[in-house]
Amino acid sequence: MREAPQRKTRPRIVVAGAGSIGCFVGGMLAEGGHDVTLLLRAATREELSKHGLLLTDFAGMDTALSPDQFAMDTDPACLAGADIVLLTVKSAATAEMAAQIARHAPQGAVVVSLQNGVQNAPLLHDLLPEFDVRAGMVPFNVLWVGGGRFHRGTSGDICIAKGKGHVARHLSLPGLQVREHRNMAAVQWGKLLINLNNALNALSGLPLRTQIGDMRWRRLMAAQMVEALDVLRAAGIATVNPVAAVPMRRVPVILKLPTWAFRLVAKAMLSIDPNARSSMWEDLDRGRMTEIEELQGKIVALAADQGTTAPINSAIAELIREAEAAGAGAPVLSPREVRQRLRAV
Repeated sequence: MREAPQRKTRPRIVVAGAGSIGCFVGGMLAEGGHDVTLLLRAATREELSKHGLLLTDFAGMDTALSPDQFAMDTDPACLAGADIVLLTVKSAATAEMAAQIARHAPQGAVVVSLQNGVQNAPLLHDLLPEFDVRAGMVPFNVLWVGGGRFHRGTSGDICIAKGKGHVARHLSLPGLQVREHRNMAAVQWGKLLINLNNALNALSGLPLRTQIGDMRWRRLMAAQMVEALDVLRAAGIATVNPVAAVPMRRVPVILKLPTWAFRLVAKAMLSIDPNARSSMWEDLDRGRMTEIEELQGKIVALAADQGTTAPINSAIAELIREAEAAGAGAPVLSPREVRQRLRAV
């Protein structure tokens, strides 16, 4: 392990495990003039080498980057000399990527976990004691459309743990705001509660705006969120809403409003593209394993630790596992079919 290099005016950034989120965030940073390397799979490198990066979003952004505007590599040795590592791999790959960071990256580099779930940052702290590890939270959704295009479908600012070095200021750009927070654990638990809808969206097969616009789906979302909030309260875990100045305990109430009223409230909190879908829908569509164990699975496990159960979250998790095993993409269930499964448990 080498000593950290002298800091440059523009830090060298490596996006480790560049998929949907990683390619979008890395592309935005490269467009903003940063020295960016995407550490990615060979197939992804081939796609981007052919098409470049096309970044679009719900607000009409349409930005094209040629392949010579950013670096790409499939070899973790590209981590050498990194000032900031943005970790965007799935949770199951965190330990493996941490080993590569420890082997190749300079001691003292900032490692920011831009991953779903609440366990990645603590794991990274344990595995990378010589690094400046920061928890992070990405509130927006990115869909990998194909042909080098990555579409941000929802709004929100990236949040990272407060620390030395003004990392958030270095990373912030027009269209990609990054802010610091002192209690990232509470922010991440709040994001987990919101991400419980990822499974419902994947089960429905609908665009997010269509699914959330249906009161029947919103009531299912509210039911699993209330159950999860009860589990967190019993465990003494605090939450912070990562997308709006509304306490998480009030979100289920908002979800159960009549659709006309919900739309008025939601419009002030969050922008959603008509074609946005959850990352879990994308995982099923691409035949990949989902992060259901880091979402509903985490609530079920925490309930068990408290000597209780979370039957709603458990049943929805099982529906996702069945869809993973089937390998046929989103099962396109109706709210009624999901409720029938809940009544059976």
